[in-house]
Amino acid sequence: MNQKRWIALVVAAGLFLTSIAFQFFSSVATADFENLFKFEDPSQNFGEKVVENGSGNSKIAVLHLNGVIQDTTPSSLINTSSYNHKRFLDMLEHAGEDRQVDGIILRVNTPGGGVVESAEIHDKILEIQEEHEKPIYISMGNTAASGGYYIAAPANKIVAHQATLTGSIGVIMESFNFAEFADEHGIDFNTIKSGEYKDIMSMSREMTDGEREILQTMIDDMYAEFVNVIVNGRELSEERVRELGDGRIYTGAQAQEVDLVDELGSLDDTIEMMKEDHELANAQVIEYEAGLNFNQWIGGTVQSMLGTESDLIGIKDLLRENNAPRAMYLYSQ
Repeated sequence: MNQKRWIALVVAAGLFLTSIAFQFFSSVATADFENLFKFEDPSQNFGEKVVENGSGNSKIAVLHLNGVIQDTTPSSLINTSSYNHKRFLDMLEHAGEDRQVDGIILRVNTPGGGVVESAEIHDKILEIQEEHEKPIYISMGNTAASGGYYIAAPANKIVAHQATLTGSIGVIMESFNFAEFADEHGIDFNTIKSGEYKDIMSMSREMTDGEREILQTMIDDMYAEFVNVIVNGRELSEERVRELGDGRIYTGAQAQEVDLVDELGSLDDTIEMMKEDHELANAQVIEYEAGLNFNQWIGGTVQSMLGTESDLIGIKDLLRENNAPRAMYLYSQ
């Protein structure tokens, strides 16, 4: 490489690094540091944001649940925006214990997720209602299906937009099967196992009738629990719930017609309903929002600079975390 090409390469590298530095320091300059790292309790990883001022000490807390409900922690500095199960449970518990919070609204926008994770949120809602006697309303966003409905069932009131996709009551377990593809391409799988069913749902062979029966029994048990949650939460008969809970989805308007939803409206409408129902006209409305420590903020800055490449990293993490089949309360298209 001649001298001119070396000079051109150095200049190009210098311009690239300058561009990265400019974007970084622009982010620093425009960041709202007063609120970015503001926590009322240093042990919390979230803070409060006032969205509507009030004249008294009462608060209505709004918590947002967005994305697939699964207990996975982002493994990358860049991946900072996925659903954080522990943080959401911490928010919910904090709202329950905060004596100034007299009502809680969950803004739910999720296709559902893990059976265990959905049950943990459901149980925390019941705990708050029983121990702290606080009303909990659900405001459904674009989608509040399967596990999203599971956690909504015990709420004191469920409000959906008329076009919300909800329902999808049921359990699903899926896996890929590459047996035919492997046979066609001469691929052999070597499996050493300790018992007949150790590789149940293996991707390398067809499922046996015995394996299918085992898994179907598990799914039926989980579905029965889902039905029971709705029977208790919505005061519907088991027969009616099983009739409605065949896996189909409903619009918000359809769900209201079959008593799966109480009212139609937006998040603002839900706030007004809670104020009117529980004499909280003067209450301050707050939102819990995820706070960022410095590493997370750096991660967000890197993510904005790398653009779609960070999305690929997120997909890679998701595939790695979901390399085994699992039962899900999940609506998937």
